[in-house]
Amino acid sequence: MTTRHDTAASPVKGGAAPGRPPADTVPPEVARKRARLSRRWQRDMRWSPYAFVTPFFVFFAAFGLFPLIYTGWASLHTVELTAPTDMAWAGLDNYTRIFDDDFFWNAAQNTLTIGIISTVPQLLMAMGLAHILNYKLRASTFYRVVMLAPYATSIAAASLVFVLLFGRDYGMINWALDLVGLDKIDWQNGTWSSQFAVSSIVIWRWTGYNALIYLAAMQAIPQELYESAALDGASRWRQFIHVTLPQLRPTILFTVVVSTIGASQLFGEPLLFDANKGASGGSQHQFQTLGLYLYEQGWVNQHLGRASAIAWTMFLILIVIGIVNYVISRRLRASS
Repeated sequence: MTTRHDTAASPVKGGAAPGRPPADTVPPEVARKRARLSRRWQRDMRWSPYAFVTPFFVFFAAFGLFPLIYTGWASLHTVELTAPTDMAWAGLDNYTRIFDDDFFWNAAQNTLTIGIISTVPQLLMAMGLAHILNYKLRASTFYRVVMLAPYATSIAAASLVFVLLFGRDYGMINWALDLVGLDKIDWQNGTWSSQFAVSSIVIWRWTGYNALIYLAAMQAIPQELYESAALDGASRWRQFIHVTLPQLRPTILFTVVVSTIGASQLFGEPLLFDANKGASGGSQHQFQTLGLYLYEQGWVNQHLGRASAIAWTMFLILIVIGIVNYVISRRLRASS
C-alpha cells in the first residue's frame, strides 16, 4: 500500500493567516471614505439624542409654553371673549378682583373639601386592595384588569351613571335608603350631599389606578424583609405596618401629590353632575370647584382676562404643592 505525502505550502511570514495590510498601503480613496464614515458616526452619536427629543420640545412650546405665557399676559389685561384681540391694560386688577370675589373663595373651599373627601378614602381603599392582590390569588390578572376598568371609562359616561344613581326621585341609592326606612336625600341640592356624590365619582374612577401603583411598589419590596419579620413572630398586620408602609413612603407621597393636583383641577365630574346648572356648580354654588369657576368666568361670563388670572392662580397653587412635595421628600430621604 502506497502512502501519499502531500507537500505543505510554506507558511506566510508573520503568522499562519495573512495579516491586514499596513495603513500606508491603503489607497487614498479608501482612507478618505473611512475618515468620512468616522466623522458621520461621531456626528450621529452626538446629535441623534437631541433629534429624538426635539419633537417633544416643539409640541411643548406650541401647546404648552406659548399658551402659558399668553395666558399670563392676558391676565394683566381686560379681555372679552367677544373681542379676544382687543386688550386693555389692567395690571393686577384681575387678581385683586378675584381675591375679593366671594365665589372664588367658595370655589376654593369646595375644591379643598371635595379633594379631602375623595383623596383620603381613595388612597386608603387603594392600599387595602393592593395589599390583598399582593398575595397569590387565582385569576389575579383578571382582578387587576377589572380594577383598571373605571380609569379607562370616560368621565362623561361615569358621571351620567352616578347622576342616575344619586337621583332624588328615581335614584337607586334613595331607593335603597327607602327600603331601610330612611328619608330620601336631595343629593344635588345639598352642600355636603352633593360634594360627597361628586367625590364618589372620583373615588370610583381612581381607586383602581392607585391600587396598581401600590401593588407594583409592594412587589418590589424584598421578600427577605417579610421572612425576617415572620421569624421574629410578627403577624401579617405587623408586617404591613412595620415593613410594607415604611417601604412605600415615596410611593404614598407620589400618589398624595398626584391626587392633590388632580383634585385642584377637578372639572368634568362636577360639571356633569348637574347639567342643568352648568358651570355654576349647583343652585347655590355648593359644589363649584376652581375649574368650574374658571370656566364660568371665561366662557359663560366671557371675561377672558379674569379667567386667565384664575388659571395662573391655580398654576401657582400647583407650584406650592410641588415645593411642599420636594421638602417632604427630602426629609423622608434624610430620615431613612
